[in-house]
Amino acid sequence: MPQPIEFIMIGGFLGAGKTTLIARLAKQLQAEGKHVCIVTNDQAAGLVDTQLLKSQGLEVNEVAGSCFCCNFDGLTDAMEEFENRQRPDVVLAEPVGSCTDLIATIAVPMMERLGEKFVHRPYAVVLKPNHGKKILSGVGGGFSEKAEYIFRKQLEESEIILLNRIDELSDEDVQALKEQLNEQYPGRKVIPLSAKTGENLDVLYEAFQGNAAHRESMMEVDYDVYADGEAELGWLNATVNFNSKHAFALDELSVGLVDELRQRLLSLGAEPGHLKVLCSANATDDEPVSVANLIDSDSQTVLSIASGTNTSTAKAIINARVRLAPESLTQEVEQVIELLAARLNADTDTTQLDSFRPGRPEPTYRSV
Repeated sequence: MPQPIEFIMIGGFLGAGKTTLIARLAKQLQAEGKHVCIVTNDQAAGLVDTQLLKSQGLEVNEVAGSCFCCNFDGLTDAMEEFENRQRPDVVLAEPVGSCTDLIATIAVPMMERLGEKFVHRPYAVVLKPNHGKKILSGVGGGFSEKAEYIFRKQLEESEIILLNRIDELSDEDVQALKEQLNEQYPGRKVIPLSAKTGENLDVLYEAFQGNAAHRESMMEVDYDVYADGEAELGWLNATVNFNSKHAFALDELSVGLVDELRQRLLSLGAEPGHLKVLCSANATDDEPVSVANLIDSDSQTVLSIASGTNTSTAKAIINARVRLAPESLTQEVEQVIELLAARLNADTDTTQLDSFRPGRPEPTYRSV
């Protein structure tokens, strides 16, 4: 029998920094000679995270159209497809940021159905500190109590809580969050780290050397509240081609799309769960990419990956998860696209635009 494949699932709320962390962890595992594959997940096709990870040379399959729990076979099919090419040593799985109850619907059913094929590492959840400070203190994080219910349930089912973005936090903030987490979610290992800089990644790596703990019982989840919390968010994925007679900075396009939408959402009082744009020149797949993002209403637009590229043609992938009706979100995004096109003297062609509220979670399996 070959060695079992390590299965590492990293959850966390929208904008917590899961993708950046997974990319860093994958590269560290690769440096040790391990063959690493990643499965991303979204409610619709056209996920920025998938293209971002691929642009970094990582091997990625995407499960689109529903969350892992509602498409268990999609997850296992994605992992089987990896095996058909080259058996991975490690599979890193990134579930949708608005999902919870993943131990009962993914981890345990995998153990029951796939036997010794996989070894499950402890389930880690990335904490988004800006929302975390508000929710854990009882102030509220810009969403309804039903959406905050999902945030808290993600923490409740974790074995490891990853307090991310410590490079942006004061020592006092880190300590206060650790104390709140230890008080409200006792028994979890809390690891402060920075996915951006790699600080304390070695502590997480060491934690992943162990196996997932046995669960005597599954976490209780009110699926009515869960469904209402997810449905609070408008969900938009769009792909747009820009064509201009004049060269423009690719970074200007990605930042402009996010920042113009940020200002519109502020004026509407619409809290973003996450807004991310990836732009690439319409040439070859190995062209540099530009990525800009916004994680909440209190933050500024960040150019997380600069391309330094000038081009006259570009493809923009836009992912927005906002507390706003999908129809209104679509209208705002379309107006911002028009604005940036005029600014760059470019024509546009929208090849994909999906906007909706996530449907009620209906897990394929759920262990009790």
